[in-house]
Amino acid sequence: MKDKISIFGSTGSIGESVFKIYDKYKKNFEFYILTGNENYKEIINQIKTYKPKIFIIFNYWVYLKVKKKINNKSITILHGNNYQNYNFKKSDVSISAIPGIEGLQPTLFQIKISKKILIANKESVICGWELISRLAKKNKTKIIPIDSEHFSIMRLIENTKKNNIDKIYLTASGGPFLNFSQKKMKKISPAQATKHPKWKMGKKISVDSATMMNKIFEVIEAHKLFSIDLNKIQIVIHPQSLVHAIIKYKNGLQKFLYFDTDMTIPIANTLVGDNFEISKLKIIKKRKSLSSQLNFLEVDNKKFPAIKLKPILNKYVSMPIVLNAANEIFVDQFLKKNISFFSIINYLFKLLKDQNLRKYAIKKPSNLKSILTIDKWTRERAMRIINNKK
Repeated sequence: MKDKISIFGSTGSIGESVFKIYDKYKKNFEFYILTGNENYKEIINQIKTYKPKIFIIFNYWVYLKVKKKINNKSITILHGNNYQNYNFKKSDVSISAIPGIEGLQPTLFQIKISKKILIANKESVICGWELISRLAKKNKTKIIPIDSEHFSIMRLIENTKKNNIDKIYLTASGGPFLNFSQKKMKKISPAQATKHPKWKMGKKISVDSATMMNKIFEVIEAHKLFSIDLNKIQIVIHPQSLVHAIIKYKNGLQKFLYFDTDMTIPIANTLVGDNFEISKLKIIKKRKSLSSQLNFLEVDNKKFPAIKLKPILNKYVSMPIVLNAANEIFVDQFLKKNISFFSIINYLFKLLKDQNLRKYAIKKPSNLKSILTIDKWTRERAMRIINNKK
C-alpha cells in the first residue's frame, strides 16, 4: 500500500524537492493534500501532474480562479479560511513547509491528521515548539526535522546519551559576504543578499543566511528539538557547506555528517529511508570528492553582529517569538529597499531596548493566540522604529 503524503507549502522549494523524489519512487507514495497560495500556474500544474485528493489554496482570488479551471470531481479544492472544517483522513507523512509564522497554525493542524510530520518551517519550532510537542504527544505524531543541520544532529545523536555530548557545532557557509570587508558590506543590495553561493533558497531565508540570523534561529531550533543546553551549541563558519553539524563528545571523539548542498538529500533519506539511491535523482551536477578541503572558521561578530544575540536567547521565555517577528519585518523592509542591509540587525538590537519588551517577552505562550499577540506587538514596534528613522 502506498503512503499518503501531504505537503503544506507544496509550491515552494521543499515541494520541488519532494516531487523530484516522487518521480523516481511513485510506487511508494501518493499525494493526499497539497497546498498553495498565489502561484496559480504551479497550483494548476501540481493538480494535473500529481493528482492530489485535496488541494488547499489560501489566496481567495486564486482559489476562485482554480475552482473555475478545474472540473475534476475526484479532486477537492478548498479555501484556506475553512479547510479545518473538512473531514480529513490521516496522512502517513505530512511535510510542514509554509514559511514564516503563517506556517505555525497549519503545522499544529497537520499534527492532528498525520502519523508523522517532516518539519521544514523553522518559525513553527522557534515560536511554538511547546504547543507542537504537547499536541504531537497527545496525537502520537512523530516530529522529524528535515533542515540539513537538524537532520544531521538527529542522525548523529541517535542512540547517544545526551550527558555524553560536550558541544554541538552548527555550521554556516558565511553566505555571499564572507569575504567582504565591513566597508563593502555597507552598500549591499537585495539582489546581492539573495544570491546565496551554495544553497537554492527563497529570498527571506537567503537574507537571513547573509546576516547569520538563520544560525541564531537554528541554535534555538536545536535547543528546542533536542533539549540541548544553549551553552553547548556553537556556530562555526564552514565555507564548503558539506558538513552540516558536528557533535563533540566528552570522550574526545567528534562525529559529523557530510553531504552535498541539496535539500533533496535529507528529505529523501527521511521519506524513502535506507533504500534511497541518490544516483536515481541525478540532482548533483558535480559531486564533491571526499578529498575536498574542509575549513572551519570562527565567526567575525563585527561583520556578522547577529551572533552577539546568542548569549541572550534565553533571557526571556518568549524572546524567540520577538526575534522572529522583528527579523521578518526588517528583512521585508530591506527587500523593499526601505532600509539598509546593516540596519536589519542594528534595528533588531534597538527593538530589544524597548521599555515594553519585557512585558511581552516574559509571557509563556499557552496557545496560538498568545503567540500571535507577542508577534503582533513586535511587528508594530519594528515598523515604528523604521518610520521614526525616515
